[in-house]
Amino acid sequence: MITVRKSEARGHANHGWLDSYHTFSFAGYYDPNYMNFRSLRVINEDFVSPGRGFGTHGHSDMEIITYVLEGALEHKDSLGTGAVIKPGEVQRMSAGTGIQHSEFNNSQTDPVHLLQIWLLPDTKGLQPSYEQREFPLAERHGKLRLVAARDARDGAVKVHQDVDLYAAVLDKESRVSHALQPNRHAWVQVARGSVLLNGLTLKNGDAAAVSGESEVVIEATEDAEFLLFDLA
Repeated sequence: MITVRKSEARGHANHGWLDSYHTFSFAGYYDPNYMNFRSLRVINEDFVSPGRGFGTHGHSDMEIITYVLEGALEHKDSLGTGAVIKPGEVQRMSAGTGIQHSEFNNSQTDPVHLLQIWLLPDTKGLQPSYEQREFPLAERHGKLRLVAARDARDGAVKVHQDVDLYAAVLDKESRVSHALQPNRHAWVQVARGSVLLNGLTLKNGDAAAVSGESEVVIEATEDAEFLLFDLA
């Protein structure tokens, strides 16, 4: 079974400096049909104005992944981490028992476009931690590149949940496939362009929940970038 989540059906909040689209219920947006999918709790597509950002605020018991599409996002946290996240890099922050952080657009002239992802952890009360790694375009071009996993295999960042997260950049008419083991589920989030997912059309901002399928086949109908979550 495949359920499509259309881009225009998402929650939307425009704060001036922040234009945000919510795939799942978040802050002032509530949809009882879209609270989460498996352990995937939040996917926010954010556009942050130059020089603006999220002031210091706290999180706990959440795995937070940041995937920058355009621009650069500056991160600071109570662990003493200071980093700039750019396209091709993946940041993982395990909030655990509690962490304070801020995120700002690193540019005074250009907006930053990102996906912020929250996963429910498999264990509460973890020691807070941070990780950031680069996954060059050559590793994501025309293939599914594992970027986050519980066992951190193949150089992926480690997440405290039974999730494999893949990123891919496809040229028009190229395709990839991913086998789903029994009792596994997938969520596909299109970041750019458009694709066919098992024959269903998904465009920029669209997503699909996949259950009870043995394989996910994704073909780009135009140049595209997307994330694929393989979930328990």
